[in-house]
Amino acid sequence: MNRIAAEVEYCGYQYHGWQRQPDVRTIQNEIENSIFLIAGEHVETFASGRTDTGVHALGQVFHFNVKASRPITAWVKGLNALLPNSIRIKWAQEVSQQFHARYSVLNREYQYLLYNHAIQSAVYDGLVGWSYHQLDNTLVKNACKKFEGEHDFSSFRSSECQAKSPVRTINLFNCEFFGNFYLFKIQANGFLHHQIRNMLATIITVSRGAKELNYIDSLFDAKDRRMAPPTFMPDGLYLTNIKYDDEWALPQKYNSVNIFAHDKS
Repeated sequence: MNRIAAEVEYCGYQYHGWQRQPDVRTIQNEIENSIFLIAGEHVETFASGRTDTGVHALGQVFHFNVKASRPITAWVKGLNALLPNSIRIKWAQEVSQQFHARYSVLNREYQYLLYNHAIQSAVYDGLVGWSYHQLDNTLVKNACKKFEGEHDFSSFRSSECQAKSPVRTINLFNCEFFGNFYLFKIQANGFLHHQIRNMLATIITVSRGAKELNYIDSLFDAKDRRMAPPTFMPDGLYLTNIKYDDEWALPQKYNSVNIFAHDKS
């Protein structure tokens, strides 16, 4: 039995998230169906984390076990020849049976690209989030910092969240400004269901002056999802980077939604 790890990039607005579901298009379904055509056997893929409907990825990592012996090119060029253009395998390699795409993760990073303008963009439809409110950039940065560290995120997870604990540690939460575009970067040991989109909704609420900055502290204290704003749109959310220990020797190149960023690989 061979264990293959791979990184996949996808545009998620055409799909109902990562996880396999009957009767709808998902990323997992597309990949597993394509692997079957190459390997001649059904396999189950295991991802570093699930993404919701409409969420994108630049660096989703997954693994699968397969009996068939195929050259690595089959798992990159071969799969890409079968997959839709909106899904692309970036690299693949054989790994030990001890590696697990989800449980071996050290750190996860998401980025969110927000377009702040009176008129919603037609060109970037589905690819960026949008807010027409005038935002205070200083408040944006200060609000982001409020989320750093270890917190109980009960007010920021969906009612459908199945995580055993609402406590997570955010190592980095910042925002860069590029004209009307806001690029948020969030790194953590893990995320709850809808956590990032709920935090962003709160940041926008504070930054447009609808709530004071200490509103975020009150939500941590309340531990009540009903006290926080409605979940923000998924369009601008990207799973960008999954960090693993160097022992696995994976080709971990840094991914960024900012196409003008310097290559940090």
